[in-house]
Amino acid sequence: MLKSRARFHLGQVVRHRKHPFRGVIFDVDAMFSNTEEWYDAIPEDSRPNKDQPFYHLLAENDQSYYVAYVSEQNLVADYSGEPVDHPDVPELFGEIEDGAYPLHVHMN
Repeated sequence: MLKSRARFHLGQVVRHRKHPFRGVIFDVDAMFSNTEEWYDAIPEDSRPNKDQPFYHLLAENDQSYYVAYVSEQNLVADYSGEPVDHPDVPELFGEIEDGAYPLHVHMN
């Protein structure tokens, strides 16, 4: 059964439940919309269900900045209030306000 609502929203800062990275959500897929090759590369015992929202993040960890694609079940809200330093954040969002980023551009 397909979930009808995403738990997180564009501009929200989130953390991965298991891996040490955080990021800003810049897009949401209602259900898995990546390649089968990408999905199959995830260890079978860690693969998330495809019938849930998946989020595109401007992500960061201690070593780098990148774009991540993460299932809803693997994210938690980040209430630290700390900004995300990914260099693409200013391209899409305004200044952080109350722990979230307002959209700076219109998305389709």
